[in-house]
Amino acid sequence: MRQAHVKIAYHIPVLRDDVLEFLVTEPRGVYVDGTLGGGGHAGRIIERIYPNGTLVGIDADADALKAAKNTLQRFTSNLIFVHDNNANIRAILQALNISTISGLLLDLGVSSFQLDEAGKGFSFRADDALDMRMDRRQSLDARAIINTYSGEQLADVLWKFGEERNSRRIARDIVDCRGTKEIGTTGELAAIIGKRVHEPFLTKTLARVFQALRIEVNNELSSLARTLGDAMGFLASGGRIVVISYHSLEDRIVKNFFQEKSAKSIPSGHKLVPDVPVIPLLRVLTKKPIVASREEQISNPRSRSAKMRVAEKI
Repeated sequence: MRQAHVKIAYHIPVLRDDVLEFLVTEPRGVYVDGTLGGGGHAGRIIERIYPNGTLVGIDADADALKAAKNTLQRFTSNLIFVHDNNANIRAILQALNISTISGLLLDLGVSSFQLDEAGKGFSFRADDALDMRMDRRQSLDARAIINTYSGEQLADVLWKFGEERNSRRIARDIVDCRGTKEIGTTGELAAIIGKRVHEPFLTKTLARVFQALRIEVNNELSSLARTLGDAMGFLASGGRIVVISYHSLEDRIVKNFFQEKSAKSIPSGHKLVPDVPVIPLLRVLTKKPIVASREEQISNPRSRSAKMRVAEKI
């Protein structure tokens, strides 16, 4: 079968060449794309490892899987599609009888397709149903959070996951408004916030609030930590973990995980007690995160906030 470049219709993959350069070290290996999306990165990976390698593509969004299957249909003999959350990577690989992988890719956050698609409720730029679920099979959505969480719970979500300074005031406004009428759309929520915060600060505030709700709905930060931890048990020596994050909360989790697993000692916590030596499990290959070039940032605005970190199993 002749290798051909896969046309991407879902969204433009970020740092595509850098991902390929760092991730694929063994063309005959098994790789996991834990955030398959429309298959943008997967297309390049499968081209590199075809015909002897295997790619497991995982995504919680059924629409993303459908798009990826269409984009990558010529490579299906070397692809395994899984509709699940990558936090379940241990159970997924065990069910597939896969004991070793050569690499894991996580391109975090929400895709431009998901932001633009009607009915998903990820964006504040359109009046849509408050949803934000990556996986429509789960029951918790943004509407339930907005209308059932206490004011204190809402404020905590907005502060922890959005780092929003007006979290308590916004939470109080939400509770006041829902007392007369349930808040059901992104437009209604944006209007409530707009009465509290005005331009030039409104757009960034809305972005932080919507980010916080999306993270809470999909349990994104806990899922990320679990995925990284469980993937270690399957990663072969020389195998690599490549993670692209889009905000400081994600990046901090990745950075801390890589530092912990690459450490040669554990601090004792006392200046008179020596540190405890440990055997490092990872070698960090990116002392500073890789960011998109100026050219890529211009052609693909989504790449502006992207930070890519890479570590290799020792």
